[in-house]
Amino acid sequence: MKKIIELKGVTKSFDGETVLDNISLDIYDNEFITLLGPSGCGKTTTLRLIGGFETPDAGDILFMGQRINDVPPHKRNVNTVFQRYALFPHLNVFENVAFPLREQKVAEDEIQERVENMLSMVALKGFERRNVTRLSGGQQQRVAIARALISHPQVLLLDEPLAALDLKLRKDMQQELKNIQKATGITFVFVTHDQEEALSMSDTIVVMSEGKIQQIGTSVDVYNEPKNAFVADFIGESNILDGMMLDDLSVSFSGQTFVCVDKGFGKNEPVDVVVRPEDVDIVPPEKGMLTGVVTSVTFMGVHYEVIVDIGGFKWMIQTTDFVDVDERIGLYIEPDAIHIMKKSEYSGLYGDYSSFSNELDELSDVESEPDE
Repeated sequence: MKKIIELKGVTKSFDGETVLDNISLDIYDNEFITLLGPSGCGKTTTLRLIGGFETPDAGDILFMGQRINDVPPHKRNVNTVFQRYALFPHLNVFENVAFPLREQKVAEDEIQERVENMLSMVALKGFERRNVTRLSGGQQQRVAIARALISHPQVLLLDEPLAALDLKLRKDMQQELKNIQKATGITFVFVTHDQEEALSMSDTIVVMSEGKIQQIGTSVDVYNEPKNAFVADFIGESNILDGMMLDDLSVSFSGQTFVCVDKGFGKNEPVDVVVRPEDVDIVPPEKGMLTGVVTSVTFMGVHYEVIVDIGGFKWMIQTTDFVDVDERIGLYIEPDAIHIMKKSEYSGLYGDYSSFSNELDELSDVESEPDE
């Protein structure tokens, strides 16, 4: 695939605080790439640098091999869909979408044809004369996307465009955006803090934390082969334990020795061990590799989330089998359910569910700073 955008050693600070720390990233033609991370990780700043709304303090941004550090936004073949859509309230749907073409002095019959085609693509055929203030949030977003795509940019930047939508509409729009990207062949650079959104939409995910890229890979890569404890914790739920690699294919954690599928670590090297909650089987205590006491059970609709105390470390297990609080259970773990990671600066910070609750997660989302 052809490279469209290259970030080379890009650094950016605001008021003396480093927001991006020497990041490098390649973005390819016809790719749906997602910048994923918590608030303050630098993902929106990265997007703004690509769009020309900020300039790097160090490093270079290349577009089709040409340095564009100082090229203003309107001279880049890049368009942006912002979280707040920025539609013109005094114009109807047709005129909002037609606006870029009128600015370019495109002929009226061509405008008519291109706007109608674009509205059809975003499922707004028949809405041409509707005032945008009378549209739902999802419909307004479609108008914003149509307006951004009408001038055929090579790259479309999307800054958390689904954040304001309710859950069902957000899921519908995830699929719709993916379909639009495939239909147009335009490179989409999408910013979100929503892991499920990133996993379901992206060809490539760029996981960011504290101004640095932690991992780049496909959805399957970053979920099944996280590089460190931050990625393992941020992409889905993870039990992350201190372990020791005894030898190739053999690891010790939670006081027991397990067969695993990892190799290439040093003998007796301290490591982080990841076991996803859905990869643990509940068995009778006498058949368990580990045993523990259930401390909480939450019904999630399709499955139960079970918290189990094993030697003072709280595991999460996702299961369709019901168990009760205070019940002693056994855990069975297949070798390929155990993933070994190198120790990192994030070791010991994640993976114990002693204080876990959905309410705490939601509160932390609400309290996080919007600017990054």
